[in-house]
Amino acid sequence: MSCHEIRRVRPDRIEAESFRIIERELGPTHFPPGEFAIVRRIIHATGDFDFAKKLRFHPEAIEAGLRAIRAGKNILVDVNMAASGVSRYLLEKFGGRVICRISEPETAEMARSQGLTRSEASMERAVNDNAGIVAIGNAPTALLKTMDLIRHGKLTPDLVIGVPVGFVNAAESKAILAEKDYPFITCLGRKGGTPVAVAAVNALLRLAVKGER
Repeated sequence: MSCHEIRRVRPDRIEAESFRIIERELGPTHFPPGEFAIVRRIIHATGDFDFAKKLRFHPEAIEAGLRAIRAGKNILVDVNMAASGVSRYLLEKFGGRVICRISEPETAEMARSQGLTRSEASMERAVNDNAGIVAIGNAPTALLKTMDLIRHGKLTPDLVIGVPVGFVNAAESKAILAEKDYPFITCLGRKGGTPVAVAAVNALLRLAVKGER
């Protein structure tokens, strides 16, 4: 006999029960409701409560993200895994699309010809894609390129979600983002990843559908 008790939970109640457990284990927090919705969904996606300590929000991040979604702007992501994870069904309610140019032949050609990573080239090629939200969870080079494009006025998203994971420039790129004066969501340190970026976007999409701020 196993010492672990398995509870039967109705399929349509699993997410709600997960959120209840997360809220109980987190206890009281300082997050406003919109930020808390993102923190909770990120913990749900990763099983890692450490994100409650490491996530950082620009004061206007939630409002900016919701404004972009409701205006029908697109969401630019760095990898196909993120493109697959974002809820297209919810995004399309507002007229937006998910954009990912990492696998396009033109991206590979630009990277070769200009000595860029494909992640950098994919961001460069997306400057005219009406991106309201840029969500990066994999490549620090994509985040650094995004910030460079914003600095030069070539890319003007409402919100940057920058949470790349790894050991080379991941923590550094996020530390730079955390000092920007434009709306961002990021996390400190090496942790992050595509599931974190996707969870943040999907939390915003659900807030937008509910009409919350």
